[in-house]
Amino acid sequence: MFLNKTYLTIVLCIAGLTAHAQYTEVINSNRPGVSRSAFSVGTNVVQFEAGPYTVKEEHTPLKYDVSGFGVDFAARYGLLLPQLEINIEGIYQNDTQTDYRSTIPSDLKRSNFKNLTLGAKYLVYDPYKNAEEEKPNIFSYHANKRFKWSSLIPAVAVYVGANFDSSDNPYTAPGVEGFSPKVMIATQNNFASGWVFVMNLSKDRIGTDFSDFQYILTLTKAINEQWVLFGETQGIHSDFYADNLFRFGGAYLWSKDFQLDTAVTFNTKDTPSVFSLNLGVSYRLDFHKDPGMDNGTSAEEEAERKANKKRKKKIRRKVTTLLLMEITNVKKKLRI
Repeated sequence: MFLNKTYLTIVLCIAGLTAHAQYTEVINSNRPGVSRSAFSVGTNVVQFEAGPYTVKEEHTPLKYDVSGFGVDFAARYGLLLPQLEINIEGIYQNDTQTDYRSTIPSDLKRSNFKNLTLGAKYLVYDPYKNAEEEKPNIFSYHANKRFKWSSLIPAVAVYVGANFDSSDNPYTAPGVEGFSPKVMIATQNNFASGWVFVMNLSKDRIGTDFSDFQYILTLTKAINEQWVLFGETQGIHSDFYADNLFRFGGAYLWSKDFQLDTAVTFNTKDTPSVFSLNLGVSYRLDFHKDPGMDNGTSAEEEAERKANKKRKKKIRRKVTTLLLMEITNVKKKLRI
């Protein structure tokens, strides 16, 4: 998972690698959560992300509830430059709204896209590129775990997209239909010990009567090279709908190209109350070739090269860890 919130957590902070390019040997997924990382998937990488979910809403003052299911999805592609990504993403929901204001409750079946957006993201600033301080210190175990002030400087990306809303959509405000712009700024900080912080600030459906502003704050923590936990808060502000949502969950790296995740979403109000359970998958098709690589290299040879490279990295990490432990022991003995 990720030169995004998940990949960077695992690979940068656990494996100790440095981000010199967008492409990574492990899948770079925006999941878990709904925030978007500052980094792209890498050139010539096609990636699919999807998450079916259940939803339960209860609006106490207006006396109705909503129950159903949906799926959020995204298709991402690294185009031309390592910093550039184009993507299409959306949410499709099918539910039943039950009205309890009359003596006999009435049901309304609903289904449509809650949003459908085509866009492009570009990394405008990468503080981790060629950063000497990101290299591990083989003489000090504690120095590698120590907080670095430079980590407060985030990677920054900009996003521009176009929404499409169909007419008579039950999930959008009255009169909102057709195309409308969306813009976003995404930042990302990678801290020591497997912590990554992502922030999104976006303005959606610009030019309509019900344009909204959203912020998303996501904090992830790598438990090991396969497991990640996260917490997230999302604020939505518009004249049509406003909410503060909270998410908690985790992700599991099944293989270098496949990830599983799950999350629960809820809020703390009753206009309406929201509870949702999400399961997600991310899968990539890796057609990336490093600059200067022999174009005649076969897929099997490339896979073997990457496997050998991965084994060498594991050996180097083990040797470095043993060396750090030995140096620490020697220092303790010298102090005695």
